[in-house]
Amino acid sequence: MTEQPTCEDEFTAHRPLLFSIAYEILGSVVDAEDVVQDSYLRWRTVDLSSVANPRAYLAQIVTRQALGVLRSAARRREEYVGPWLPEPLATGTAEGGGPCGIDHVLTGEAVTTAMLLVLETLTPNQRAVFVLREVFDFSYSEIAAAIGKSEEAVRQLNQRARNQVHAKRHTAVAPPSEAAAVTERFSIAASTGDVQGLMDVLAPDVVYLADGGGVVNAVRRPVRGPDKVARLVIGLFAKGARMGELDVRFGTHNGMHSVTVFIDRVLDQVTSIEVGDGVVTAVYCVRNPHKLTAVEV
Repeated sequence: MTEQPTCEDEFTAHRPLLFSIAYEILGSVVDAEDVVQDSYLRWRTVDLSSVANPRAYLAQIVTRQALGVLRSAARRREEYVGPWLPEPLATGTAEGGGPCGIDHVLTGEAVTTAMLLVLETLTPNQRAVFVLREVFDFSYSEIAAAIGKSEEAVRQLNQRARNQVHAKRHTAVAPPSEAAAVTERFSIAASTGDVQGLMDVLAPDVVYLADGGGVVNAVRRPVRGPDKVARLVIGLFAKGARMGELDVRFGTHNGMHSVTVFIDRVLDQVTSIEVGDGVVTAVYCVRNPHKLTAVEV
């Protein structure tokens, strides 16, 4: 006789998906991990024999937990100092070819910082519906059960969310394999102080966003345009070198090439470089130390 999966087996099997749902709804690695842990405690109290579809049931628990956290965080984000960026999530392999840390199933455009910032403009219910339907392909009936709405309401929420997302996302971010050459040119120019070389690889409407959260120094408004962004990036590289011993490591975060910078062995920032149509379209620098606690070092 084949043994039936236990409560623990089911949760372990679906954990990468559950973390991914929570992260897409929250944009926070730490909060997503907390939601998954709380969901596990709730799952342990469920009679498994009464659950026809463990995947959908677990997604329902995680979605409801994540929505609760998202709503409580809304005021804090309104009062956030400077641009708010999602916590960096490693989406490639670590140095040496091993696993990148947190186990998840996120790939492609859905996990990019640009997409997560667009999702920030949705209502909590719109965001949850869009994530469950468009990213993870749950049925409307499963989503309706997860958020406590009718199927018709879920369809309407999804349509509004799709329209809003499509209106704000005109071009897709190039995957790391296609962005490698552009990122290399960016990194060489930035590290050698080549302003013109850096400008040549930046899009006309390039934007630089830095998240210090009021905890550490970072520009508090978006910096736009090749000239301003190039001079800012080169200035920051030079400043970092003056502050102490630099250790620069390359990786992939949120589906984009990234630079992780340590100064005197202390993690200073994770900067992700967004590439589209053969040029750098955005630079996202996370310096808020509270958002770097889950970064592999």
